[in-house]
Amino acid sequence: MDLNTVIKGPLITEKLDKAREAQRQYSFLVDRKATKHDVSRAVATQFKVTVLDVRTLIMRGKIKRVGQSMGKRSNFKKAFVTLKEGDKIELFEGGTV
Repeated sequence: MDLNTVIKGPLITEKLDKAREAQRQYSFLVDRKATKHDVSRAVATQFKVTVLDVRTLIMRGKIKRVGQSMGKRSNFKKAFVTLKEGDKIELFEGGTV
Protein backbone atom coordinates (compact mmCIF):
# COMPACT_ATOMS: atom_id res chain seq x y z
CA MET A 1 0.00 0.00 0.00
CA ASP A 2 1.20 3.52 -0.82
CA LEU A 3 2.42 5.17 2.39
CA ASN A 4 1.16 8.61 1.31
CA THR A 5 -2.46 7.41 1.25
CA VAL A 6 -2.47 5.43 4.52
CA ILE A 7 -3.04 8.38 6.89
CA LYS A 8 -6.16 10.40 6.09
CA GLY A 9 -5.96 12.83 9.00
CA PRO A 10 -5.52 13.35 12.74
CA LEU A 11 -8.18 12.68 15.37
CA ILE A 12 -8.30 15.33 18.06
CA THR A 13 -10.58 15.09 21.12
CA GLU A 14 -10.15 15.94 24.79
CA LYS A 15 -9.83 12.27 25.73
CA LEU A 16 -7.14 11.73 23.09
CA ASP A 17 -5.32 14.88 24.27
CA LYS A 18 -5.02 13.34 27.75
CA ALA A 19 -3.74 10.05 26.27
CA ARG A 20 -1.18 11.98 24.23
CA GLU A 21 0.14 13.80 27.30
CA ALA A 22 0.16 10.78 29.63
CA GLN A 23 1.11 7.88 27.34
CA ARG A 24 2.58 9.48 24.16
CA GLN A 25 -0.32 8.09 22.07
CA TYR A 26 -1.37 9.85 18.89
CA SER A 27 -4.52 8.99 16.95
CA PHE A 28 -5.16 9.05 13.22
CA LEU A 29 -7.94 8.34 10.78
CA VAL A 30 -6.46 5.75 8.40
CA ASP A 31 -7.42 3.85 5.25
CA ARG A 32 -9.67 0.85 5.93
CA LYS A 33 -7.32 -1.50 4.04
CA ALA A 34 -4.17 -0.38 5.91
CA THR A 35 -2.48 -2.85 8.24
CA LYS A 36 -0.67 -2.02 11.49
CA HIS A 37 2.66 -2.33 9.67
CA ASP A 38 1.49 0.12 6.99
CA VAL A 39 0.40 2.63 9.64
CA SER A 40 3.67 2.27 11.55
CA ARG A 41 5.79 2.84 8.43
CA ALA A 42 3.64 5.78 7.28
CA VAL A 43 3.86 7.60 10.63
CA ALA A 44 7.61 6.94 10.92
CA THR A 45 8.39 8.26 7.44
CA GLN A 46 6.01 11.24 7.38
CA PHE A 47 6.76 12.58 10.86
CA LYS A 48 10.35 11.31 11.40
CA VAL A 49 9.56 9.57 14.72
CA THR A 50 10.09 6.09 16.21
CA VAL A 51 6.88 4.07 16.57
CA LEU A 52 6.68 1.56 19.44
CA ASP A 53 3.11 0.27 19.12
CA VAL A 54 0.06 0.55 16.87
CA ARG A 55 -3.52 -0.35 17.78
CA THR A 56 -6.30 -0.20 15.20
CA LEU A 57 -10.06 -0.48 15.29
CA ILE A 58 -12.89 -0.12 12.81
CA MET A 59 -15.67 2.22 13.89
CA ARG A 60 -19.09 1.33 12.54
CA GLY A 61 -21.03 4.17 10.93
CA LYS A 62 -24.04 5.51 12.78
CA ILE A 63 -27.55 5.28 11.40
CA LYS A 64 -28.95 8.79 11.00
CA ARG A 65 -32.43 9.98 10.26
CA VAL A 66 -33.50 13.18 8.52
CA GLY A 67 -37.27 13.48 8.46
CA GLN A 68 -38.67 10.22 7.15
CA SER A 69 -35.57 9.08 5.32
CA MET A 70 -32.92 6.94 6.99
CA GLY A 71 -29.24 6.93 6.12
CA LYS A 72 -25.98 5.47 7.35
CA ARG A 73 -22.60 7.11 7.74
CA SER A 74 -19.70 5.15 6.33
CA ASN A 75 -17.44 2.95 8.47
CA PHE A 76 -13.94 4.22 9.22
CA LYS A 77 -10.73 2.98 10.79
CA LYS A 78 -8.81 4.58 13.68
CA ALA A 79 -5.20 3.97 14.61
CA PHE A 80 -3.61 4.72 17.98
CA VAL A 81 0.16 5.09 17.68
CA THR A 82 2.52 5.04 20.68
CA LEU A 83 5.83 6.85 20.18
CA LYS A 84 9.25 6.48 21.77
CA GLU A 85 10.03 8.62 24.82
CA GLY A 86 10.98 12.12 23.71
CA ASP A 87 9.42 11.97 20.22
CA LYS A 88 6.62 14.37 19.28
CA ILE A 89 4.43 15.07 16.29
CA GLU A 90 4.21 18.84 15.83
CA LEU A 91 0.88 18.60 14.01
CA PHE A 92 -0.83 17.82 17.32
CA GLU A 93 1.24 20.12 19.51
CA GLY A 94 0.40 23.33 17.60
CA GLY A 95 -3.23 23.46 18.72
CA THR A 96 -4.68 24.07 15.23
CA VAL A 97 -5.25 21.63 12.44
